[in-house]
Amino acid sequence: MTHINNQTILNDNLVTVKKMVSLPKYSWLSERALRYLIFQAEDRFSSSGDVMKGNGLQEAGAIIRVGSKVLIDPKAFDNWIAGQQKGAKKC
Repeated sequence: MTHINNQTILNDNLVTVKKMVSLPKYSWLSERALRYLIFQAEDRFSSSGDVMKGNGLQEAGAIIRVGSKVLIDPKAFDNWIAGQQKGAKKC
C-alpha cells in the first residue's frame, strides 16, 4: 500500500514515468512517447470545440493521477497494449 498526499493507493507496483521507461521491458518506449500517450489518455476538446476521444489509457486503469504526480501501473499498461493489438485491423 502506498500513501501519496494523504491518499492511499492500494497498488504497490506503481511507477513514475521516468522509472517506467527505465525498466528493461519498456526499452522500446521513450519518456516523450509515454508522456504523449498520457496526454492523449482522456477525452479533450479540439480548438474548434469538437470532442477528441482519448486513447483509453485512463479507463484501463494504467494511469493514476495524484495532484500533479502521474503514476503508471505496468500491468494495466500491458493489458492496454494487448487491447490495442486486438483492436488493430488485420490485412
